[in-house]
Amino acid sequence: MKISIFGTGYVGLVSGACLAEVGHEVVCMDVDDVKIAQLKQGQLPIWEPGLDAIVARNVAEGRLSFTPDVARAVEHADLQFIAVGTPPDEDGAADLQYVLAVAESIGRHMSGYKVVVNKSTVPVGTADKVEARLGEVLAARGVQIPFDVVSNPEFLKEGAAVADFLKPDRIIIGTRSQRARALMQELYEPFNRNHERTQFMEVRSAELTKYAANAMLATKISFINELANLAELLGADIEEVRKGIGADPRIGYHFIYPGCGYGGSCFPKDVQALERTATQIGYEARLLQAVEAINLRQKQTLFKKLAKHFGGSGKLDGKTIAVWGLAFKPNTDDMREAPSRTLMEALWAAGARVRAFDPVSMNEARRIHGERADLELTADKYAALDGADALVICTEWQQFRAPDLDEMARRMARKTIVDGRNIYAPERLRAAGWTYYSVGRPT
Repeated sequence: MKISIFGTGYVGLVSGACLAEVGHEVVCMDVDDVKIAQLKQGQLPIWEPGLDAIVARNVAEGRLSFTPDVARAVEHADLQFIAVGTPPDEDGAADLQYVLAVAESIGRHMSGYKVVVNKSTVPVGTADKVEARLGEVLAARGVQIPFDVVSNPEFLKEGAAVADFLKPDRIIIGTRSQRARALMQELYEPFNRNHERTQFMEVRSAELTKYAANAMLATKISFINELANLAELLGADIEEVRKGIGADPRIGYHFIYPGCGYGGSCFPKDVQALERTATQIGYEARLLQAVEAINLRQKQTLFKKLAKHFGGSGKLDGKTIAVWGLAFKPNTDDMREAPSRTLMEALWAAGARVRAFDPVSMNEARRIHGERADLELTADKYAALDGADALVICTEWQQFRAPDLDEMARRMARKTIVDGRNIYAPERLRAAGWTYYSVGRPT
């Protein structure tokens, strides 16, 4: 099948590459000429394991191409995917200006039947707005051309997005149109060979399913972090508690790892957007408010532990703090809403200097923070420790899990670790003479 995808960010590029991988002919369109030029040269705007090889292979074999030409993208296919960003606006609600702009572009150039597929994460009711905007543009042109608007939310984990797309848990499609349903069924047929993964439902139900999934996962994270804070005050070990409750199959072990808060492009934005949607219809979503508030508080826990260790935030002035991990989680370079950013901003405000390392996020860190005297991005994890008064672990990358403690001790000014991901055994570090703080475990 022929497919056009508007937007070459995380969702658009992964979707386009994976759909091409199973044999479809995909054109990815973006208004950013520089990004399109880079993609044509094989330079990807995101870091995602395995994506570069899939893009390169499908470009070489002619199934995947990139263009800044809207007319070409609209003409190319009956299936038109909208995969542009929906950033939060001033009050936290999802900003739909880019989604609606794509709808206008499709309406201006379409000459025959189209299925417009909302792949972006959008609030309930967005399909109605896209349909209305398309109708307005066609009316202004004085033409009557049939079209359908479908909701097809993505469920991709950063760091495992390629596998998630190629072997999905479920494929959610919201539509009432039998014509659109038949086309979407054909589109995803290669992903249903083993068993049927597609679930058809009402459009608004599909839109809500995406927000509900992310809000549920964020709730589990905030819940375990709330318990971790309580465990510290009670003298309990949250890791033992986690294993105890996770053994219950009704709870399970997924997403109940205590730490320094969630980040990324999805959970913070989607929880906030769903809560704002509730407010707009007159419902007070207290649980969602609590999930967000707990997460914002949890992101401050690393700085608070450091400040307490040194005798107050004022005593951090002039100190050098090493940071391992800048991305919001392993296997991505995404630093959006990352706990590391909250930590570093607080350290700089207190007059501290940061030496940081991340396996893949260094360029992103340079883009965000630029050149500044109180930030040094080092070539490897051990170089970040040189002269450091403490080490803070923000991201649980595999290479941080079994470091050389003797090498660390030789490089650091003080043997102090604040572990925001509970990746070390407290008794082993303390036996080796380290001052060690973690989340939800006795100090």
